[in-house]
Amino acid sequence: MYKRYSFLLVIIFILLAGCNQEQTTTNESEEAETEVESEELSNVKEEATEVEEQSENENVIVGSPLPTTLEELEKLPSGYTKYINRLEDEGKQLTDELTKNLPDISDNPTTEELDRYYEAILSVFQQDFEGPGDLIEQLKFQTIGSPDIEDPRYQFKENLNVMVILDASGSMANYEGSVTRMDAAKKAITEFVKTLPGDANVGLRIYGHKGTGNDSDKALSCSSSELIYPLSNYNAANFEQALSKAVPAGWTPIGHALNEAKKDLASLKGDSNTNIVYLVSDGISTCDDDPVGAAKALYDSDITPIVNVIGFNVDQEGQKQLQEIATAVEGTYENVADAQGLQEQLNEANEIALKWKQWKTSEEGWINYYKTDNSLDIFSYHSKEFGKWIDERQEVGFTLTYLYQQKNKMSRESHDYLQKKNKEYHAWIEDEYDKLRDELKEINEMNHAEALKALEEKYLTNTTTS
Repeated sequence: MYKRYSFLLVIIFILLAGCNQEQTTTNESEEAETEVESEELSNVKEEATEVEEQSENENVIVGSPLPTTLEELEKLPSGYTKYINRLEDEGKQLTDELTKNLPDISDNPTTEELDRYYEAILSVFQQDFEGPGDLIEQLKFQTIGSPDIEDPRYQFKENLNVMVILDASGSMANYEGSVTRMDAAKKAITEFVKTLPGDANVGLRIYGHKGTGNDSDKALSCSSSELIYPLSNYNAANFEQALSKAVPAGWTPIGHALNEAKKDLASLKGDSNTNIVYLVSDGISTCDDDPVGAAKALYDSDITPIVNVIGFNVDQEGQKQLQEIATAVEGTYENVADAQGLQEQLNEANEIALKWKQWKTSEEGWINYYKTDNSLDIFSYHSKEFGKWIDERQEVGFTLTYLYQQKNKMSRESHDYLQKKNKEYHAWIEDEYDKLRDELKEINEMNHAEALKALEEKYLTNTTTS
């Protein structure tokens, strides 16, 4: 009995030992697996951190080098240009969002790093400055009719014809404020033609008014352009009826519309007609055409028209193409945001029409009007750019102080250096525009032929204002 009991105890002991060994092995295995999992998790976290840091670095704002001429200044892409009230929570939140990807200068940045930081913060609030090119083209356009101008294209002729080519693509149904772009355009164009001299002729052609923006309608829409008001004196009832056909619909066949306008004007030769064409579009040509080539063909024809382009709240891609069209025909290009801006641009054609009417009546007394008109344009241009300079300097300066005082994102030394750089840079802009204004005033005292030659040689051939 004793032996059997002893034997049972041995068996139990062996079993217990085996269990303990198995448990130990299991624990060791689990610990090893836990260590592997922990290491893998750590690696994943490190990789995620690296990806996040890399992503943040990729999103860091990098600004363009500071310009050295007004032409370079004009080419800088604009940033946020509206006023921000940083005394209110909404303004603080907006500032935080706009500056969240600025480079980090919370430590001890070098002078070079501070210079790069200034370029970056400047790009956030970059104003849409205009160089001298557009103003010079505008002044050139306003010399139409001058007796000493050499280019016959700009000389007054017996007949004045103004053709408006209006975008009727689907995007013209988009709203600008409380009205659609099309309604705003109709209102501005109506106000424009109402004030033309009675013996001047006006025509209105639309394009993109058929079909839809769907691919299935592209061929139909891209071949749609209609002269809804043939060139003739203004008649209120007939013009209003014609405008009812301008309903936003499909694609944007700018090249096709320009080719058709050339046919409209084919009989109005430049030797006895002053022909002015205004192309109005709210975007890039979306058809398989050549708008730049079509505009050049119209310009080079014996119609010898003056062709100007108006962009209606156009994006950067669209502005680039419309500017190319204007450049190809040596015309003006303006991008307007609303009906008032469009009206102001069309009013320039009205000014020419009034000068033409006065020229037909009497050549005496109207010549000096040009110098006064140009002086006002120079003053207006300088005032507008001066306002942009003030706004940009203040927004950058206020933001630097906000980031220093309230967000602790830079030292006092960094803040002071950047504020000094901000003042010096905008003092340079002010000086460049002041020099341009003074030079334009001096040129304006010459006769028109000399003035145009001086303008083109100094500002359109060379690329410096100094």
